[in-house]
Amino acid sequence: MRDRTAFVDASEVPKGPIIFVMVLGAFVAILNQTLLNVALPVMIVDMGMSANAAQSLTTIFMLVNGILIPITAFLMERFSTRHLFLTAMSLFALGTLFCGISFSYPSLLAGRIVQAAGAGIMMPLLMNVVLSLFPIEKRGSAMGYIGLAMMFAPAIGPTLSGIVVQNYSWRVLFFIVLPITIIDIALAYFLLRNVTKLSNPKVDYKSIILSTLAFGGLLYGFSSAGEKGWTSAGVYIPLGIGTVIMFFFITRQLRIKRPMLEFRVFNYSMFSLTTIISVVVTMSMFAAMILIPIYLQNIRGFSPLESGLLLLPGALISAFMSPVTGKLFDKIGARPLALTGLGITAITTFLFSNLTNETGYYFLMFAYSLRMVGISMIMMPIMTAGLNQLPRRLYSHGTAMANTLRQMSGSIGTAFLVTVMTSQTARYMNDSMSASGIATEKQLITLENMATIQGINDSFMVATLFAVLGFIISIFIKRTAPVEEDEEYNHQITSKGTQKVQGPHQVNTSQTR
Repeated sequence: MRDRTAFVDASEVPKGPIIFVMVLGAFVAILNQTLLNVALPVMIVDMGMSANAAQSLTTIFMLVNGILIPITAFLMERFSTRHLFLTAMSLFALGTLFCGISFSYPSLLAGRIVQAAGAGIMMPLLMNVVLSLFPIEKRGSAMGYIGLAMMFAPAIGPTLSGIVVQNYSWRVLFFIVLPITIIDIALAYFLLRNVTKLSNPKVDYKSIILSTLAFGGLLYGFSSAGEKGWTSAGVYIPLGIGTVIMFFFITRQLRIKRPMLEFRVFNYSMFSLTTIISVVVTMSMFAAMILIPIYLQNIRGFSPLESGLLLLPGALISAFMSPVTGKLFDKIGARPLALTGLGITAITTFLFSNLTNETGYYFLMFAYSLRMVGISMIMMPIMTAGLNQLPRRLYSHGTAMANTLRQMSGSIGTAFLVTVMTSQTARYMNDSMSASGIATEKQLITLENMATIQGINDSFMVATLFAVLGFIISIFIKRTAPVEEDEEYNHQITSKGTQKVQGPHQVNTSQTR
């Protein structure tokens, strides 16, 4: 019987079971996060927490997740696929159990930290395995199934959470996730194989510390900006510290022979281009995810369940579109998909910039569903197009970098769009008060709602500009072939003891599509 712990070549292993096991792990991690967002108000009452303490349950998950993602490049080169995935899923299961049985805020917070430690490893590891398993002409289809997990979990999460918290304890949410996690661990033990090559880098404690402080400071600062405002000391101090430490972290990575996170992936033009597009699109995408629930629940008075049901069709459509988009990517390339998807996204985002207090529920459902069709044609194809240019030795660094910047851009986009909404709401409110003079309490509520709608519309207009910018940049996407430099690079490392990174001039580029 073949040793499941030994490294096997991609051509010798069944790919389906490996992808299924890892996609299931990514799905349950994303589902866990979307379930909790809806349940926070109920948890505040049940646990006697403040609103800030409840929000920290989400913030700490995002922080630990974001801090760990850059370190995954090192982890993937040091530990085998099977070892790393089983460890990540076990941590996630342990954290989920802690959350489910916790009866105090500190124990709940500890559970979230352990959960995030496991979840942060999963997505970069999954993408790295796909790059290792599949030839370039089949990666789109495989990445499409990753997109299925990324889209399907947010699709059912809010609705499922709304049903559970209305009828059962919020703890049930964790005990829904836990059995799926345990089943996935068992499947991984028997089905998962080691398909990524190890280079066994030495632990660079300085880089780990610098990375943690840099990304932690930036993520915390941006995630707090939407609530506290950019002039708050709790925002600009961590942002300043994170920026300064990031400078030292990048400088160290460029200077040492075996960096923890290889910033030279940006020497490859198509990876750099698609990363910029991914950042812009992510910032635009977060507009609807944040602003539509605010509009529906705070202004229109819909329940969280009704809000979730409005978003459900679009999320389901985008989830099932993702594998189709992956197959199309393999046939026609990323550029036609990106241009079509960003065109749809820009038009539908513009539709949301004209909301009123009478905009129809089903119109909103249709517009959001169409918008998600566009987004499903963008995210994974663009990311795959960039990663396809990298040589094998940079797969782990490319996936870690892409996921890190996606996490960062999500935080920046959220903070920026919420800031636009709040600042514009305040401006419209002041203008309305100046024009109307003394108003009754009922009139004040009406004016505040109208000002908030205008602020939301302005935020969607900014998001529209992001989508248009992404459309323009996508014109320059080209199909690329991976740089074949691994043998030469390995020879340089072993014979000279120095690292000479090849430039992007080695890239083989076929016709633009």
